[in-house]
Amino acid sequence: MQVTRAADYAVRVMLQLATLPDGSRTSRADLARAADAPPTFVAKILQQLVDARLVTSHAGRGGGFEMARPSSEVSLLDIVSAIDGPICLNHCMPPTSDCQRSSWCSAHPVWAEAQAALTRALGGASLDRLAREQSARMVPPAVGAGIPAAAVGSPV
Repeated sequence: MQVTRAADYAVRVMLQLATLPDGSRTSRADLARAADAPPTFVAKILQQLVDARLVTSHAGRGGGFEMARPSSEVSLLDIVSAIDGPICLNHCMPPTSDCQRSSWCSAHPVWAEAQAALTRALGGASLDRLAREQSARMVPPAVGAGIPAAAVGSPV
């Protein structure tokens, strides 16, 4: 399994939003720059994050995007699931299937264990912890940028 590019960009966007001071908003263009992602792709991702109630969108002057809830209440599992849907390592695993072979298939418990481990790992990775760690170090610069993460997230 590989996390989709959209989910990876969504994590970058959410990490950027989580580094902003409470109540701050930023533009789609700034989020795209910070995520090193195409602005049109970020627009679609932001819509999914708004639909999942992870991000709030404000129109007009002084508008922009902000976290819909505290970053301590958001995990990587929330973000990945908002973009890619529920974690499902194999077509025979819930939530997409009620596999009829699970009672005798020797691989089924392995798939179940792997899916549970991934779900635990992503669910245990809180956005606030990751944002603090990111703010404490330099992030790879956006194309042509070279500025610390805290500077990229300056309010609009």
